[in-house]
This record gives sequence, C-alpha cells and structure tokens, in this order.
Amino acid sequence: MGSYNADLCVLTVGSRIITGFEEGTMVNSEKDEDFFSEKVDAQGEVIVSESNNPLGTITFTLSQTSPHVAYVEALAKNRTEFPIWNNYSGTPKEVTGGTRARIKKTAGKEYGDEASGREYEVKVFDYTSE
Repeated sequence: MGSYNADLCVLTVGSRIITGFEEGTMVNSEKDEDFFSEKVDAQGEVIVSESNNPLGTITFTLSQTSPHVAYVEALAKNRTEFPIWNNYSGTPKEVTGGTRARIKKTAGKEYGDEASGREYEVKVFDYTSE
C-alpha cells in the first residue's frame, strides 16, 4: 500500500519556501503542450511533428492569511522573473518547475463569511518535470 504526505511537498518561489496553502489542491504543475502532434495524409502515411515548446504552468492557491501573499503579489505587480520549483520528496520523488518564471496576474480577491484562497498562475519558460 502506498502513502502520501502533503508535508513532503515543498514549493519554492524565488528564494522563499512558500507556506500557508488553502485546503484542497496546493500546487498543480503541467507542461503546456504535448511532446508531439500527429496527422495522417490522404494515403494513410503518419506524420509526427515534434514540439519544441518549453512552456509549463504551475498554479498554487494560498490561504488569504498566508504570510507569503504579499510577497507573491509583489512579484506579480513588479513583473519579476524568478525560479520556481515544486519538490515532492515522498515516493515517487518528483520535481517540477524551472529557472525562469513569472506570475501572470495578481490573485482575484473574494470576501465572505470565511477566509478565501488566493490563486496564482505561474508561467514557467523553461519547464521541466522529473
């Protein structure tokens, strides 16, 4: 039987380890485009076109009260480029991210009878997944 532990997931944005995630999904990492596309010509010949697109997207959601909201908001507003890495040290070990990334926009703000989350979409210009 396998096991999972959210404490083994560490998100680093710039030089900071980010904490204070909203409940539910903390971090989502994904390559933006498939490794290849295919098509078949009129005579049934398959043509494979390799993709050289290095982009990926990492989305994370902080609690409204996270101590890192102001830091992340400043990165977005200042249009700062930074490294971002998401490391899971459980089994299997996984690392996603890149050395060049930017936050697409500041988070939407929602206020109600309970604290809400702040979602950030980060475009990674040299995305890797290991």
